[in-house]
Amino acid sequence: MTQDHNRNVVRIFDTTLRDGEQSPGATMNVEEKLLIARQLEKLRVDVIEAGFAASSQGDFDSVARVAEAVSTPVVLSLARTREPDIQRALKAVEKARHPGIHIFIATSDIHLKRKLMMSRQEVVDAASWAVAFAKKHVDHIEFSAEDASRSDRDYLVQVFAEVIKAGATVLNVPDTTGYAVPEEFGALFRYLIATTPGGDRVTWSAHCHNDLGMAVANSLTAARNGARQIECTINGIGERAGNASMEEIVMAIHTRHDFFDLRTHVVTEQIYPASRLLAQVTGLTVPANKPIVGDNAFAHEAGIHQDGVLKDVLNYEIMRPASVGISSNKLVLGKHSGRHAFAERLKQLGVDLYEVDMNKAFERFKALADRKKSVYDEDLIAIVTEEAVRFPDQFELLDLRVTSSNRTAPHAAVRLRVGDVEREDEADGDGMVDACYKAISKITGITPKLERYAVKAITGGTDALGEVSCLINEDGITAGGQGAHTDIIQASALAFLNALNKLQYRRTHYRQVHEEGP
Repeated sequence: MTQDHNRNVVRIFDTTLRDGEQSPGATMNVEEKLLIARQLEKLRVDVIEAGFAASSQGDFDSVARVAEAVSTPVVLSLARTREPDIQRALKAVEKARHPGIHIFIATSDIHLKRKLMMSRQEVVDAASWAVAFAKKHVDHIEFSAEDASRSDRDYLVQVFAEVIKAGATVLNVPDTTGYAVPEEFGALFRYLIATTPGGDRVTWSAHCHNDLGMAVANSLTAARNGARQIECTINGIGERAGNASMEEIVMAIHTRHDFFDLRTHVVTEQIYPASRLLAQVTGLTVPANKPIVGDNAFAHEAGIHQDGVLKDVLNYEIMRPASVGISSNKLVLGKHSGRHAFAERLKQLGVDLYEVDMNKAFERFKALADRKKSVYDEDLIAIVTEEAVRFPDQFELLDLRVTSSNRTAPHAAVRLRVGDVEREDEADGDGMVDACYKAISKITGITPKLERYAVKAITGGTDALGEVSCLINEDGITAGGQGAHTDIIQASALAFLNALNKLQYRRTHYRQVHEEGP
């Protein structure tokens, strides 16, 4: 894809499917990645980093499927400066409308000495060779100097100059460890852009981690100092403390155009649907006080604030909820609503009806509407997301009965479909959820460690649809699960089974290579 000639445009490079997926418990299967990729296309991000194709067959398949599924963004695979990595990456993106490759190698002395065991010249040679090799097959080549913020800046100039000569079109300056602060990071960009031979012919990019809570500030400062691409993730998920948050970067540029004099191509109204979708898929809930997309982002409780908002929303709101896709009309449907109204509301919420089994989704909607008086947008999103990301399950819940009193231990009786066979068992526990999970483990023969369990009411009221997310671990393989139901024990069972099904999937698609990357 050709570069935008408007130098005030900042390209958004989304790495949710690669760096974001490295967040503990955020691993996604192919169908889930496709769902996120299609939403990223609706957002109109410029670049999607779809994965690290050489790391495993599962990652290769995911990159290849995403490359075929979207038509507007550039689709990249990450690769080290090794021929097998590059060939695998190129093969994975070969069917993309706009294919590219993202090559990286570390440049800080600490990484050279303690990780790569390479000299500075050896790194220069490896980087220029890798870019030149890839250039024979693809035009869009991004090169990243891993741990750039802790690298000698004159050495960075040397490395970048060589990869430009070899054919790199985008140069990425990563703050891999979240070590930088805005003033010095901005100064680094100014120096590199002014000093690197050929630096005026390429796009400069910033990739920031959030270890000190400055990923967004560093990214925006880089843009103020010449970066015209920012690498980020939905909800800021990623390795350790996460990556720069896409929604915060985009809305900062959008809201403070007077200061930045920059813009992006992002359709801001698709931000909240993207955030909600990722949270549903990964089970990583969004903190209530998260800027832009948190439940409290547009809430006003203090009396003086409420009075000011009632008089004029501009008194306390610098953005309107609708600008990021948060509907002001939450109440949508009830048990008498028909299929047409259901489908129409899904379209208004940005759901692609071709991606959803409408018969199953409508059945679930009617069942939910029978159990609660009012069905809200959040309920609908939970229903269709769960339907869209399903894949053949080994374990399916058929029946669940739980009893509890202050005189006897909580007891659960569970009936599952395991493959083509129905099985049932029962167990006592410290609580109803514990009893339920123990019974399920007895049936499946899998007893993972439960590392995280969280409950969230999707909407208000005593009939709220409860959303449960959990993270399980067995033999070093983690899997997250989600379940939604008006009965929180049912939701808990669905989440646990969802995680067990994913665990089975991970066992055959476990990542063979782990390399953090930029």
